[in-house]
Amino acid sequence: MSPEARRWADLRRQIVFRTKRLNVGHLVEADQRYGRRDALGPHGVMLFFVSAAPTEPHGYRLHTAYRLWLASPEADDLPRLLGELADIAAENVARCTATGDRWHPLGPHRSMVNGGDMSPPVGAVYVGVGVTTLDTDQGRWHQVARTLRDAPPGGRRLSAFDLKGQCYALLTDGTALHVDRNPHARLGVDGIRCTRTLDPDRIIHYNPHHDLTEQGDQHTREVWRALGSLHTVLAAHLLPRERP
Repeated sequence: MSPEARRWADLRRQIVFRTKRLNVGHLVEADQRYGRRDALGPHGVMLFFVSAAPTEPHGYRLHTAYRLWLASPEADDLPRLLGELADIAAENVARCTATGDRWHPLGPHRSMVNGGDMSPPVGAVYVGVGVTTLDTDQGRWHQVARTLRDAPPGGRRLSAFDLKGQCYALLTDGTALHVDRNPHARLGVDGIRCTRTLDPDRIIHYNPHHDLTEQGDQHTREVWRALGSLHTVLAAHLLPRERP
């Protein structure tokens, strides 16, 4: 396998790790702020960039910026949230193009993010967009969060660390990946589904997730479509001729 293919496989693994870590942080912060005026919504968006790093094993360093929303009825609808963000990004691109300026989703003007690595090195290249969500098959976040505060009769009280989370990501090499973060998963079950390999040395004759964005229920497919719209806008605006 070529060095570029190995670099992309490594990047996918790093993004899996990064999305899981951010999802846990999202969960802990949302749990701590639950019921307060500054309560967090169940969804967030992640932007991935890479910069040259000759001392790293594959010659790059991953940077992740994110945006979380305060809890509100509007912030509960993930496909709508992503669709509106795509529209805002497209408007920012058009407005700045008309005035001869250069818009960037990390700012300093009309920034799309409010946390993470918002100041990567000059020349950092956009490689993808992702979602962190606290809505899972355990239930919607607001429903599940209430159960953490209920005293089960004769049972063990759950904590935030018992709850699942989900992440979606689309990368500029065509990768789509989904992470089902389950703290109680059986040994060997990583919850990762990806359209492309995470292990460049493993020979795969058939990938059941090759059409991942068309799998799942209607809501899941709507999330993929809305995330794809945002990714298309950002990639068209930010992607250089040469990919990392």
